[in-house]
Order: sequence, then structure tokens, then C-alpha cells
Amino acid sequence: MEQPNSDKELLSEIEELRFQLEEAHETINAIRTGQVDALVVKDKTGHQLYTLKTADQTYRVFIEKMSEGAVTINRDGIVLYCNTRFAEMTDTPLEKTIGMPLASFVPDESKDKLEQLIHSSWEEDCRQEIILKDGGGKDMHCMFSCNTIELDSGMALSIIITDLSVLKETEKQLHLRNAQLEESRANTQKLNSSLEATVKERTHDLVISREHFKLLTNNIVQMTWTNLPDGNVNSYNQRWYDYTGKDFETMGGFGWKELVHPDDLKETAEKYARSLKTGEMFEVENRYRRHDGVYRWHLNRSKPLKNDKGEIIFWVGTATDIEDQKREMDRKDEFIGIASHELKTPLTSLKGYLQLIAGYKKEELPPIIQQYISKASLSINKLQSLINDLLDVSKIKAGRLEYALSDVNITNLINQCIENAEHVYPSYQFEKHIADTFTVKGNTERLEQVLMNLLNNAVKYSQSNKNVSVTAVKYGNNVRISVTDQGIGLSQDQQSRIFERFYRVEDKKNMTSGLGMGLYISHEIITNHNGTIGVTSEPGQGSTFYFELPLI
Repeated sequence: MEQPNSDKELLSEIEELRFQLEEAHETINAIRTGQVDALVVKDKTGHQLYTLKTADQTYRVFIEKMSEGAVTINRDGIVLYCNTRFAEMTDTPLEKTIGMPLASFVPDESKDKLEQLIHSSWEEDCRQEIILKDGGGKDMHCMFSCNTIELDSGMALSIIITDLSVLKETEKQLHLRNAQLEESRANTQKLNSSLEATVKERTHDLVISREHFKLLTNNIVQMTWTNLPDGNVNSYNQRWYDYTGKDFETMGGFGWKELVHPDDLKETAEKYARSLKTGEMFEVENRYRRHDGVYRWHLNRSKPLKNDKGEIIFWVGTATDIEDQKREMDRKDEFIGIASHELKTPLTSLKGYLQLIAGYKKEELPPIIQQYISKASLSINKLQSLINDLLDVSKIKAGRLEYALSDVNITNLINQCIENAEHVYPSYQFEKHIADTFTVKGNTERLEQVLMNLLNNAVKYSQSNKNVSVTAVKYGNNVRISVTDQGIGLSQDQQSRIFERFYRVEDKKNMTSGLGMGLYISHEIITNHNGTIGVTSEPGQGSTFYFELPLI
């Protein structure tokens, strides 16, 4: 029978508690919005009234807008007031923070530190870093800054709580970066020490290499020099100074030009500039003035030294005295000229007598005699061709290789030469490809001599594949005439020397005849026609010899 009464009492208590809770909410809201300046808190001695002495609405609004947490506690550590930011930091509803001990919002390991801070702050303003719980079990490093304030009911402690999470993360990253920086510094120091040792070792090696180079260059018979990519000479060996009687101040840079014979200076300077521009080997024969004023012939050669990227670092050149060789060559040329003239007269007579024998009509010559006469005539023709080459060389050296110029039809020239080649070499196939009708100013006989020489060489050095092609195409303002074979080909070294006098390509499998003067003479003839001659080839892949002549 008493149960209903108990239910009524319980409902009554619940209603009372609901009323008190609503009243507390209204009070807290009134305090936050500045509608009241007082707060009643029940403690051990009963209800206590707390009033902010200088509080006003503006101050409360400012406190509410702060990015830091703000808390006011009494001497028992009970929260009398806190702003919204503190509630957010502790992840606790604002109405549940008022009246709670401030120590309940810090983990156990920070409670003693907080107690000491609060105890000291009643005497003087203090601040200390303390961990705050956010309600979710996470720790938040905060700075607690405390100072006392006076309320109507007595003194209270105001605490500003600043979140240090970002600062701590920044410090963590800074420590990490400092550690990485220190590691990098240590590695750099280690690398620097290693580099210093390497540089010291390389410098020592460089000094030794330089001394070896100087010792070598100062004790060879050639004069040597080095120059930079722009052409400025930056060193000579002792042989150069001994020969010229000059010092580096006079000869440095481009000072060497004053020693070159005036007749040789233009060619030397042009080839020097071309090599600097193209990176190709510099080679020229010229005369240098000795310290006593005498000019002597020298062969100059210079090659570039390149780095891993193919960039030229500097050039190394030598000048070899060839005065004695030039004199011997002149004597040999003189002998060749005299011998050629002396041989030409009896050879002409011998050829005439063979023609008389071959044309003898009184009685028929035996077949064997006719065969001998034919072979003798063939040998005489070869001998006459060699003598003519020797005479041409003599004329070239004497500067007397002169001939009349006229309009030359390239198509007719090629047709005539191929017809001759087909007659002499019936087992070979000659193809021609003429792109257009071309006309040049030249000497027909000499140009036939050049083209026949290229055809003869194509046959001579292609014994297996007997296909030879001749082409004529427009090449800029020139016509390029090319002879291509499928023979033994040429190496790079052979290509660089193929137009030298008396140079012959040795083919051990197929020994060939000749004096090695055909291409030399051809080169001179084309040069005198204001043209160029050259070759492209690969060993075992055949060769293409060509010459270019200006079109009319």
C-alpha cells in the first residue's frame, strides 16, 4: 500500500532535480551572457556567493571569443567559471564543467604538478606546462598561466590555458629536422674529408703528370704547344723557345702568326680556324722563322682533348721539322720529271714499232706473234699511263699543270667514260644515274682523266662484287659526280691519307698495281677547277668517291 506513495515521492524528487538543473542551466547561461555577476556554489560550509568585482558584459564576450581556455577556481580547486573554449578542449559539456574540480580534467600523472602550480599561484603569478585530458582519453599539452583575481566573496584564481599541440608538433618536426640536418652535416663532413683527400691525391697525381708531360715535351725533337678551345695558345715546350728565340709573352695567344712565312700564313690561319670550329684535326705544312731569320718547313698537327660529354678541353699540337724531307722530295720530283721525259721518247718509238709490226701486210703474222704484239701493246699502254702520271706530278709540283677551259656536258662526260670502262672491263656491270642535264666550266680531257681514275680504282678494289654505279645530282650550286663500288672499303685512317702522293691501299688478297698517284693528281685537277673531291666508306662495305664542280 505504501508503494504508490514512494512513487509519488520519487517523481517529486525527480521534478525537483529537473527544476534545479534548469535553474543551473539558466544561471550558467546568464553568467556567460553577462546577465548576472554572481554565482552560488555549495561547499563544506554551506552555500557561498561569488561575484566578479569588475565584471561586465564586454569582458565576458571577450573571454568567450578567446582561442584559449579560461577558468576561474576557488581555493579548493573548484571551477567557478570557464569559457566555451575550455569545454571544447576537455570535450565536456559546458554545464558539467562548472562546479567540478579542475584536477579532474588532467591525467593522474599531472595532478601533483597542477596542485603545486595552484599552490604557488596564490602567492605570485605562475605558469607551467601541464597535460590536459580532452575527454576522449587523449592528452593535450597546454600552458597553464595563473594569476589571482578578487571577487566579492574573496580571492579566486584565474587560469588561461593555451593549447600547445601545434607548437609541440612543430618542435617535434624541428627536432626531427635538426637530427636530419645533423646527420647530413656529419655526412657532408665525411664527404668533404674524403673529397679533400681525393683532391689532394689527384693534385699530387696531376703535378706528377704535368712534370712528366713537361719532361716529355721538352726532350722530343718536335716543337709542341697547347691551345684553348678559342684558339689562344697557353703553353709551348722548350724546343719552341730554343727554335724561335722568343718568350711566352711574345708568343702567347696568337703571337705565333708573326713567325709563319707570309706566303703560308693565309692557308695556316684558315685551316686553324676551321679546325677550331669543327673539332677536326688541324694539319698544315708551313714555314717557321728560326731565331736567325731562316725559314724552315714544318708539318703541323693538332688534335683536341675532349671530356666525357664530348666537349673540347684543349688542343695538343706538334710542329715537326720537314725541311730535309722537303728537299729530298724536291730532288725526287726533279728526278721523276727528268726520268719521265727520258722514258717517254723511247716508249713512243717502241709503241710505233709495235704498231708497224701489227700492220705488216706482206705476209700474215702467226697467231702467237699477234698475241705477243697485243700483250706488248697493252703493257706499253699501262707504262705510258704511269709515265703520264709521273709527268703530271712533275707539272703539279712545278705549278705548270695548265689546260684550257670550256663548257663541259656532264652527261656526255659520264657516257664516254662508262663506254671506255665497259670496253676495258667487259666483266663488270656499270650503271649510271643522271638526275638532269648539267654543264660546268672545265677541261674535258682532265675531267675524263679524273672520272676514269675513279672507275679504275672501283674495279681494282672490288674483285668479288662487279657492280659499279655512277651518279650525277645537283648538290647546292654544284653538281656531284659519284662512283660507288662494293669492294674492300677504307678505314678512317686510309680515308685521311687516300689523296696523298704515292699512297696506295694495300690489299693482301688482291695485289694491285700502280704508283699511288692517281687520286693525288685527281685532287689537284678538281682543286684547279674550283671543286672538291672526297670519299665515304666503311671497311668491307665498299666506297663512294665523289667530286663536286660549280654549275654554270
